[in-house]
Amino acid sequence: MSGIKVTSLSPALGAEVSGVDLHQPLSPETMAELKAAWNKHFVLRFRGQRLSDPQLLEVTRKFGELDPPGPNPYGKPFLADFPEINVISNVKEGGAPIGNLGDGEAVWHCDMTYIDNPPRGAFLHALEIPPAGGDTFWSNMHLAYETLPEDLKQAIDGKGAIHDSTYNSAGMMRKGMKEITDPREAPGAQHPLVIRHPDTGRAALFLGRRRNSYIVGMGLSESNELLDALWEHATQPHLSFRQVWKLNDLILWDNRSTLHRRDSFDPTSRRVMHRTQIKGPAVTPFTITPDAINAGALAA
Repeated sequence: MSGIKVTSLSPALGAEVSGVDLHQPLSPETMAELKAAWNKHFVLRFRGQRLSDPQLLEVTRKFGELDPPGPNPYGKPFLADFPEINVISNVKEGGAPIGNLGDGEAVWHCDMTYIDNPPRGAFLHALEIPPAGGDTFWSNMHLAYETLPEDLKQAIDGKGAIHDSTYNSAGMMRKGMKEITDPREAPGAQHPLVIRHPDTGRAALFLGRRRNSYIVGMGLSESNELLDALWEHATQPHLSFRQVWKLNDLILWDNRSTLHRRDSFDPTSRRVMHRTQIKGPAVTPFTITPDAINAGALAA
């Protein structure tokens, strides 16, 4: 065994990993333990990891192929020397933002589901944090599906939704986009409402974000009513974990298994996070079948 310790952070999801120094090379045994913990807890926290940008990129590569960040409202990378890194910050230098998402609330969402192959996961590294606020929450989409009332499971079986690409999670319109008034006309990928985890095969709700979402083939009011019920269920507090950030925290999360959101914070405070992401495989639907039910495939 590698000597690492994995401690659960909430009943729903999240674990703290100690006994590992991410500045050092990671053995195959250590990587196997970390990936197993990731598949079990979906969110891993590493405290006290002061990593340079090249070190952050190297750690990310241990978990999979690097995936470039999505387009931001300013249309260019925030770090010219490291375009694979996205900067999440409210700080401005010379009147220009050094990062994305500002200081307001970021609503519940899953990253970049508006593309055909959304990221498998992501790292977020805390370089500067405000004295209060800016907490991040994750919600477990496997538990959300498994605890969904049976009528809602049946209602979404085999159905897919449009994942709008117009706005980011802070409500900012992306560069080159235009206002959308009818969700049925929103640009973005279509994905199943229930997907199969690429490693474990476990079913998960796959909601993306609520704004401009639309369930394909339904009437608009019917789609909205069903989506509202799904979102209300999926974001219940008992399904979530709250991260109160400390300096040099590093969080790894599974983008296919979770939703996440961020609290607002004092705009006069500085918050600087560097973020990397891991390329994901094609999204695989999970469909209820009599054989699956009989085999217990809906159980964890």
